[in-house]
Amino acid sequence: MAKLFEPFTLRGVAFRNRIGVSPMCMYAAEDGMAHDWHLVHLGSRAVGGAGMVMVEATGVEARGRITPGCTGLWSDAHAEPMARIAAFLKRHGAQPAIQLAHAGRKASTTLPWEGDRSLTPAEGAWETIAPSAIPFDPPGGAITHTPRAMTEADIATVTQAFVAAAVRSREAGFTVLELHAAHGYLFHEFLSPLANRRTDRWGGSFENRIRLLVDATKAVREVWPERLPLFVRLSTVDWKEGGWTLDESVALARVLKGEGVDLIDCSSGYVVPDEAIAYGPGFQVPFAERIRREAAIATAAVGQITEARQAEAIVAEGRADLVLLAAAMLHDAYWPLHAARELGALKQLTMPVHYDYVVRPRSALAAE
Repeated sequence: MAKLFEPFTLRGVAFRNRIGVSPMCMYAAEDGMAHDWHLVHLGSRAVGGAGMVMVEATGVEARGRITPGCTGLWSDAHAEPMARIAAFLKRHGAQPAIQLAHAGRKASTTLPWEGDRSLTPAEGAWETIAPSAIPFDPPGGAITHTPRAMTEADIATVTQAFVAAAVRSREAGFTVLELHAAHGYLFHEFLSPLANRRTDRWGGSFENRIRLLVDATKAVREVWPERLPLFVRLSTVDWKEGGWTLDESVALARVLKGEGVDLIDCSSGYVVPDEAIAYGPGFQVPFAERIRREAAIATAAVGQITEARQAEAIVAEGRADLVLLAAAMLHDAYWPLHAARELGALKQLTMPVHYDYVVRPRSALAAE
């Protein structure tokens, strides 16, 4: 029996296996609206056998989008196409998940294939907000616009935007909600001393820097049903001296667990452009392992997880509870099926009946 294909339960939600599709920006939305591209892209991964499929970073405000092509959930109208996606994912066996986000100072940028740089006024640039008025890139870089330092009113508005988007996510039928506090976006900007230079109650000490994320988590948990799990994605380390540390991530995970968070999705980096990230297969798995062990909370491992036996070892050895795949799932929507074949676990795999009798013939099952 492969551990990767064993069911996993958080609160009242049962995942058919330990494989999830990581949230991946498609930059295909129109005024924040998801459409057929998102349905087909995400739906094909559910049909392919993933236990959970997560919608990309979805802006809780229009100004919180990374680019004009990012999805949003700042109005009831945005929830309608999301509900269609959630229903399809659920119907084909994957728990439907969504990541709520605010890009902070990294908002108002072009689509990646258009330069991945600050929008110009002629291109529709909008005002960005952040803990401090510090650009992401220095002069001569790509993302050089200066955000406005947030006021107390801004902080309250953003917190309520997360709450409203959580309500819409619930009403749209999602069963897993993730708050995006990684990759240099707004929550991470508050966490990291590299981006947060405030001297008020929102900056300086660890307790002050985590305040916005903790307050937003409390507020979201109040409207997110008790039976449904809440995830938080963290950049668990900044990869630069003077930045956010793994020790702080462990401490924050303990706090978040006390506020009703069920799983920490363990990524890293991207709050400043001059980090020294040590890329490599499974390079972030040790972060998930340590947080799981020391904070006594479920974790998801993500980052250059591509091989079936690699993923199996991560969960079988107790280093993480879920593995979330990104690039590997873009290359192969049927990665779970192919992994099950490699691991001799076809009997454990759940596939839609329309495919099952072809991809898992009786002769293949009998051979296991």
